Amino acid sequence: MGRSDNPIADDGASSSSGSSYVKLGEKRLFDSDNNNSATATYKKPKLSETTDRTKWRLLSERGRHVWQYLEDDEDAEEWPQSYAEKWYLGLPRPLPDLPKAKTPLDSVKNGLDFVERLQLPEGHWGCEYGGPMFLLPGLVVTWVVTNTAIPDHVATEIKNYLFARAHPEDGGWGLHIEGESTVFGTAMNYTALRLLGVDAEHPIMVKARGTLHKMGGATNGPHWAKFWLSVLGVCQWDIVSPVPPEFWLLPDWVPFAPWRWWIHMRMVFLPMGYIWSKRWSFEPIPIVLELRKELFVQDYASINWDKCRNTIYAKDNYHEKTWLLKTANWFLVNIYPYFRTKSLVQKAEEYAFKQIQMEDKNTLFANLGPVNGPMNLLACYIAEGPRAYSVQRHRERMADFTWMNAEGMLMNGTNGVQCWDTAFMIQSVMDAGLAEDERWRPMLTKALEFLDDQQIRENVDDQDACYRQTRKGGWPFSTQDQGYPVSDCISEALKAVLLLQRTPGYPQLLDDQRIFDAIDTLLTYQNATGGCASYEPTRGSKKLEMLNAAEVFGNIMIEYDYPECTTAAVTAVSLFTKYYPDYRAADIKKFKTRAVEWLKTAQYPDGSWYGSWGICFTYATMFAMESLSSIGEKYENSAHARKGCEFLISKQREDGGWSESYRSCERHVYTEHPTGSQVVMTAWAIIALIEADYPDRDPIEKGLKLIMSRQQPNGEWLQEAIEGVFNKSCMISYPNYKFIFPLKALGMYAKKYGDNVLL
Repeated sequence: MGRSDNPIADDGASSSSGSSYVKLGEKRLFDSDNNNSATATYKKPKLSETTDRTKWRLLSERGRHVWQYLEDDEDAEEWPQSYAEKWYLGLPRPLPDLPKAKTPLDSVKNGLDFVERLQLPEGHWGCEYGGPMFLLPGLVVTWVVTNTAIPDHVATEIKNYLFARAHPEDGGWGLHIEGESTVFGTAMNYTALRLLGVDAEHPIMVKARGTLHKMGGATNGPHWAKFWLSVLGVCQWDIVSPVPPEFWLLPDWVPFAPWRWWIHMRMVFLPMGYIWSKRWSFEPIPIVLELRKELFVQDYASINWDKCRNTIYAKDNYHEKTWLLKTANWFLVNIYPYFRTKSLVQKAEEYAFKQIQMEDKNTLFANLGPVNGPMNLLACYIAEGPRAYSVQRHRERMADFTWMNAEGMLMNGTNGVQCWDTAFMIQSVMDAGLAEDERWRPMLTKALEFLDDQQIRENVDDQDACYRQTRKGGWPFSTQDQGYPVSDCISEALKAVLLLQRTPGYPQLLDDQRIFDAIDTLLTYQNATGGCASYEPTRGSKKLEMLNAAEVFGNIMIEYDYPECTTAAVTAVSLFTKYYPDYRAADIKKFKTRAVEWLKTAQYPDGSWYGSWGICFTYATMFAMESLSSIGEKYENSAHARKGCEFLISKQREDGGWSESYRSCERHVYTEHPTGSQVVMTAWAIIALIEADYPDRDPIEKGLKLIMSRQQPNGEWLQEAIEGVFNKSCMISYPNYKFIFPLKALGMYAKKYGDNVLL
């Protein structure tokens, strides 16, 4: 079993049945052979070169995605592989060439012909949501320390993915798939591969280890790396900056109380604090002892763990610890232990675990994301024992975060993008004016049915106790199970529903009250500034960023105003008032006025807006121009719209496209991507120019020609550079964007200017 070197904490894990949870429905097991022993039973998986990719299937139940491997030939024959599954896996999927597109609508129809094949039976579009390279290692470590069996086929494909994503020059791994090698990425992915059974002398491991040592070894990792390695028993807990769960006992009025933090920050630091307080570590089994020799540049016995707490490699140190945080940590390490009584610790740990249980209950164990999910599994394992119902449910839910692609098995940034992509896909067809075409009605009807099914119908039971935002009527980014609505997800889904339900021939699945519920919740997301946040209105001061302990991310401590979220909300309420002019009319008018006023203040001097969820200035400027257009501000009558257009035109490349790198997000300066024009960025820019009624059609048509020229004979567009971002420094993939936004741009042009011959 695990051990604790905290003299206050109980040793090991209890054998509680987890009866504090209410059973909320059974789900399929990720693996049915899990070992429920309380003693360490690490069994190295048996690795193969690869698996039979024709044996993989995607099980989708109400949007929940679980990849299954059918080892039995008869099972595989009874469950044929779909076109979408073959596409995800990079398998051959021959299709006849479509008629060559000459006009924008030709291109749209060819694209929809391909996209329709990717729609899953429940009506949504699935895809990987990868990019971050720090997620899989946390999952693998958690599996190992909780004695969760790792199937050979899973281990093999995780190995393949990590091998494929090793840096082509130095062999390390970065924070994300396009990033430079870092200690965080290299130490953690090296550890994951060793736990999965890869030999230390494998050439890929030798190269990665050399790079890690050049960067100073694992003691130069950021806080999260040191946490996971301490859980595994490779590091000692003294190297981890303190995360006392006593923070959760602070009165709500305290300016830095956890409820004021950004939801992802507090949901990660909640189980992290519980585990840190227990100082729980896995047993020093042979693989752990081997890693102690491999991950460091100095002899393990000579490491001064306490002095390494603040050491960090330069490329990992995106947000350097402030003097205030260093001072607070010094106090918590050197002074606070004298006042940290056993009763106080017990009270804090019990309250933190209660919050963990509420998070599990409110998300049906899906949890907010793939960082707090594995941590919650470990917390339940420590608190309630290996046989607890909570541990079983968490083990099952870990499969929700994994995804198979042509390279192997990765870990998604959430449990998917189901609602988000489906809402945008509906809108792209609407923008082309094709919703009434009988050819696309079945596809769109299924998409509408999915959004109907996924709307969140009630607030959580313990909303105030767990500091949750109002959610009734909202839509999540992924699934209703996950249960966290986001302002722009509510907005885009609401727009899709309103547009499609008002189109002749489509059912009205959502009655007026459900539409009103969505509006009521959406209006709560506006901040005092007038801008809109993502998961909930801003609750704390920007000064809380001085306590940012993650180091690898920026703007992580609180919610912020986002041009993307603000625009989505403005355009949603604008559309809503078209159909319901009398419902909360005064509130909506005030909401829109304040939102657009804030949006104008967020414009950069060069005419752009900074994007926090997509790359970067191109993405946010598209959204901002949509907002301005929705209130009648165009190129001819708005200085803000005119400056936005001039910014975009100044960035158009000779070939007609736009090309923006993720470096823009890090540097806050527009930076071109070294590979040249990108289809997705080009579509974003064109959408913005069309929204603003930019008077010169030549740059728009030039961009559309580039998009059309890159469309494949079967109607698809190929994957190019990464599209998304979070917290300034970590990039994330949105593979369906290469369909959604080109279709939207082409359709908008045809609707506005006519279906002219461009190629």
